[in-house]
Amino acid sequence: MTKSTNRMLKDFMLFQDLNDEELRQVEEICSQRIAAKKSIIFTEGSHKEAVYFIQEGLIKTYKTDESGHEQIVSFLKAGDMFPHTGLFNANPYPATAEAIVETSLLAISVATFEGLMMQMPSIAIKMMRVMGDKIKELQDKLQMLSELDVKHRILSFLLLLAEQHGLSKAEVITINLPVTNQEFANCVGTTRESVNRLLSQLNKEGLIQVERNRIIVKDLEALKQLRETK
Repeated sequence: MTKSTNRMLKDFMLFQDLNDEELRQVEEICSQRIAAKKSIIFTEGSHKEAVYFIQEGLIKTYKTDESGHEQIVSFLKAGDMFPHTGLFNANPYPATAEAIVETSLLAISVATFEGLMMQMPSIAIKMMRVMGDKIKELQDKLQMLSELDVKHRILSFLLLLAEQHGLSKAEVITINLPVTNQEFANCVGTTRESVNRLLSQLNKEGLIQVERNRIIVKDLEALKQLRETK
């Protein structure tokens, strides 16, 4: 591993408090991988081999129902790790992970990662926080899907993307996420046509600007108010 990799480890919350010697130990058990655009890192139900950390790029995780339809669980960016659940049991991967764009990853075998947490309690504590945050996010999404109508689900998810993936500049938020409207629909349990209609409406009203591979939020407060309107 190179010094640049050492610095990159500091980008991950789990490793931010490690000293140079501890970072060196982590480097020794990491391997670097490049996932091509649209490539599968692992599939739902396959043997759990490694924990992954995103250096650069985007990953989506999704489950597939009996009819073959995708239900997207999450979009993950640089600084995130996956999977978040099931690390401490022998169960297979709980979802499929796919690279949305070419993605640079660090990988650590599951057994080695468990040993690392035994050696470094600070990493174990942070891991519990990460998992707690992910559980809260999934609970919020479940509540959104079960309690809100289609319009409010789409608005809530759009605001979530702005919060998690948006870049703010001069009161404008740019969401650089090359996600299709079908993938957007798969996240909120609706049809592509419903997403198309609402995004087109918001675009005409000047609240957002839909471009290729990105959405520009022009009026965040107006979107929030619209979401709160019953």
